Amino acid sequence: MPTALVSRLTLLGWSALLLTGSVTGAALATLWITSAPLVALGAGIPLTLLSTALVRWLADLHRQWAGRLLGEPVARPYLPAPDAGWAARLWTILRDPASWRDWAWLVVNAVTGWLTSGLSLLLFAGGFFYLLYPLVYLLTPAEVFRTPLGGAFRLHSVAQTFVLLPLGPVCFGLWYATAARLADLNARVIRLLLGPTEQTRLRARVRQLATSRAETVDTQAGELRRIERDLHDGAQARLVSLGMSLGLAEQLLPEDPRAARRLLAEARDSTSSALAELRDLVRGIHPPVLADRGLDGALQALALVNPIATTVTTRLPGRLAAPVESAAYFAVSEALSNAIKHARARHIRITVEFTPRQDGADGDLTMRVADDGRGGASLDHGTGLRGVARRLAAFDGTLAVDSPPGGPTEIRMALPCASS
Repeated sequence: MPTALVSRLTLLGWSALLLTGSVTGAALATLWITSAPLVALGAGIPLTLLSTALVRWLADLHRQWAGRLLGEPVARPYLPAPDAGWAARLWTILRDPASWRDWAWLVVNAVTGWLTSGLSLLLFAGGFFYLLYPLVYLLTPAEVFRTPLGGAFRLHSVAQTFVLLPLGPVCFGLWYATAARLADLNARVIRLLLGPTEQTRLRARVRQLATSRAETVDTQAGELRRIERDLHDGAQARLVSLGMSLGLAEQLLPEDPRAARRLLAEARDSTSSALAELRDLVRGIHPPVLADRGLDGALQALALVNPIATTVTTRLPGRLAAPVESAAYFAVSEALSNAIKHARARHIRITVEFTPRQDGADGDLTMRVADDGRGGASLDHGTGLRGVARRLAAFDGTLAVDSPPGGPTEIRMALPCASS
């Protein structure tokens, strides 16, 4: 069966569901109109909350369908619900412009649903009806189906019904030609009324930036405390011990040169240990290999020391901005560590590529860390992936996890950036 025909038959099934949704929406609109005037008396509060929840559920289903058809998700535009009682929640719902746009959509959808989904179903059903008109004529009483086309003429025999057969292919042709366009029109109406407005997007953007910046500040403060603790407990303690050993060796040198030499040897070992700890600390802040060889070389070096077989594929235009390279490196490194610790994988694949946008040099740096392990990874469990998400959020980056139970797992990360 041709792909185009399968696609239109799929749209036909959706048309039936959307038409059902249109009827359901009209019923919900009636319920809300009935309950809203009673809110002041208190009696309408449960009905209003119930109808609002049902409307938002129905609107979410339509958003998902429109997003799949248009190839771009339709975001939810609602204000976040406060952690308070029903009165605060109800007030938030009533003053949310998105709630009123939902109700407006119910009214509009009661019309557009029939003009789009209903028309598509009508044309398809009309094709079958006219192709089977002779059979309909034979099986129905003499009072019905004898004056087709609005009573333009009257049928007196089965032979005359064959005149209407060409209308079947005509209806099918009209359905085939308009099904995709009508569905696209319906999806655009849904996106227009149920998607976020520009003002809503700006408010959401401000909230997202405020949250990500606050998390970044907290993360940086925690990182500084970690560095301070590592310096205090590691390198600083060794340097203090080194100073004491050198002072004692200085005192023993005239009287016991052999003991002084032993202390100097211990001091040399302490110096090596302190230098190693300082290198590890610096590597945790900004790996030297990242500064010297860029993101590609740093990831290759990371794969070489990985105990699990790891392949790295990069498609980069050159060096990226240092903060972006650092964020990408540590994000991949953390995702790799999670795979090593929890996935029980035999092979890990890292893919990093830069995709330019059409408007200029800016683009998106996408990173994928995939393994053939046991799966089950989630942002809701553990802190590793949440830490990666916070690190990426500071650069307006995103993180998505695809990890069904049993595997495989793929961590997809993206960073907006510009090639240098």
